[in-house]
Amino acid sequence: MGAKLGGGGGGGKFDLGQNSDINVTPFVDVMLVLLIIFMVAIPAATVSVKLDLPPAIPPPPGTKIVEPTLINIQMAGLYIGDVPTTLDTLPADLSRIIAKPEPTAERVYIRADRTVRYGDFMAVMNTLQSNGFFQVALINEEL
Repeated sequence: MGAKLGGGGGGGKFDLGQNSDINVTPFVDVMLVLLIIFMVAIPAATVSVKLDLPPAIPPPPGTKIVEPTLINIQMAGLYIGDVPTTLDTLPADLSRIIAKPEPTAERVYIRADRTVRYGDFMAVMNTLQSNGFFQVALINEEL
């Protein structure tokens, strides 16, 4: 707390004068308390997301790159690649197109147009998950 005590200038005995100095002690105290609060709160607010990232080593030359299985959701309909399908036949058509012994273990990519309703998108996701396709990735840009 800043006050001038004593000092000339012709005033009365109890005239303290005007103090124009900024007292930064309360400001520093508040900043330190806020810093501690943020240091405690920020780690609790972060959510760890498990990522399944590909290895950083590129495949050797001459290795055949497998095209991903892509599900396109459009206002005109539902497509696996360029093959039209419906929501009811999606799991069977997807298993037929993947043509592997364990088709549910393969990664499936989903791309939806901007005009598609969220409920239609979630219906496709729920159909895939209820039929065992848990390796689902979302694409948000044009291929």
